[in-house]
Amino acid sequence: MTLFASASILVPFVCALLTIISPRHADKGICITGATLASLATLVVGAQFVGGGMEPVTVTWLSFGTVPIMGFVFDKVSCLLAPTFVIIGLLVTIYSTAYMAPTNREHPDKPRRRFYAFLIIFIAAMAGLVYSSTIIGQLVFFEVTGACSWALIGYYDTEVARASAMKALIVTHIGSLGLYLATAILFAQTGSFELAAIGTLAKGPKTFVMLAILFAAWGKSAQVPFYMWLPSAMNAPTPVSAYLHGASMVKVGVCVFARALICAGTVSEVVGWVVVIGGIVTCVFAFLMYLPQDDMKRLLAFSTISQLSYIFLGFGFYIFGSGMAFDGAVMHIFNHAWAKTLFFLLAGAFSCTMGTRMLPQLRGVLKKRPILGIGFGVAALAIAGCPPMNAFFSKFYIFSGGFFTAANNGPLLFIVVIALIETVVCFMWFLKWMGSVMFGEPSEVVENSAPVPAAMKGVFIVLIIMTFCSGFFAAAWIG
Repeated sequence: MTLFASASILVPFVCALLTIISPRHADKGICITGATLASLATLVVGAQFVGGGMEPVTVTWLSFGTVPIMGFVFDKVSCLLAPTFVIIGLLVTIYSTAYMAPTNREHPDKPRRRFYAFLIIFIAAMAGLVYSSTIIGQLVFFEVTGACSWALIGYYDTEVARASAMKALIVTHIGSLGLYLATAILFAQTGSFELAAIGTLAKGPKTFVMLAILFAAWGKSAQVPFYMWLPSAMNAPTPVSAYLHGASMVKVGVCVFARALICAGTVSEVVGWVVVIGGIVTCVFAFLMYLPQDDMKRLLAFSTISQLSYIFLGFGFYIFGSGMAFDGAVMHIFNHAWAKTLFFLLAGAFSCTMGTRMLPQLRGVLKKRPILGIGFGVAALAIAGCPPMNAFFSKFYIFSGGFFTAANNGPLLFIVVIALIETVVCFMWFLKWMGSVMFGEPSEVVENSAPVPAAMKGVFIVLIIMTFCSGFFAAAWIG
């Protein structure tokens, strides 16, 4: 497993180097090849994990004397999420070959090699972060994802794009101070950088370390008060937006905090209250922000912030005693990745073929472009948590765990009920846009739209299937 996990990280870095030194026309092929090999490597790791009885395994990869510096952890979480993030990266890469083209009606472009070089490094960094068994390893890949997001958000090199990229870099790096602080305290208290050492800390230092890691997680996952970088990041090319929201940047935070919870054992309820209060404040705020949005990408940006708050709520309910809520949160990381990637790539297809992603201008999509209409309906129902779409199952786990922990806790019950009301109204709001966008006679921009490229269609079919099926798979995997 160590060999193939290493390959899933190192092969994309090698491909990034090859992209830079190879002729321009080779960049797409090199990036797709690297992402394909990395995807296969993570699937082999998963298969070996299953073959070994699905027992957690931790392996030291690099040490300084007797102190492990870098290592791998193979368990149900890492072996579920690493293939997801890498495979979605492959799908985004394939989609990009059609989107990053002169025929794009909104952003005509001849893609530069740096786009594919940074994208493939982004994919590698996500695999490395999920597999990391040490906090130093997490820090390294935490920073690599920040650098890649800065380069890709500012890809169009306009003044607005450069400002958005810098905002993302600054805000997420303010959050990263928490991870640096947690690293220092953990080593000072235990003499180890292994995440498993969190569980050996005394109550006070453990609470401090968990809150510091939570601070970093909030920064990457765009929770209040760090949310402002994510809507601005919509200035990136849509494939980048899709990867940022579906399977990379924003998932770094929740993955880092999930790993800390797995290793920590019993955690103070003080941390639990901070997590759930932060989660519900973000949930309500993001919901109010996406209601007035007409730009599909900005609506989805605030929707992502809201969906991530459900994951944090699940983590908080876990601290209060519900293992089901933690399972639901991990499942939601997995399920949301497929559905939100589909939704964002659809926004890119609207821009590419119709020249706009403004929702009021889109009508009758199902009649004119069936693949886009079907995809829109599937993604909207999934994000809203409608059965049998994937997010229904993970939200069900989270809310079940929430009601279990809130049985004799009035304030916690209030938080659960508010979150439940938000998800119901979210369903109603997306149902409104489904009726407006999918049905009726095609509007002028839809009627005059260009055909959807074959590469996009293939990616949409895979994502639609996974949006239906991933919930069942995740439930079976988590057990």
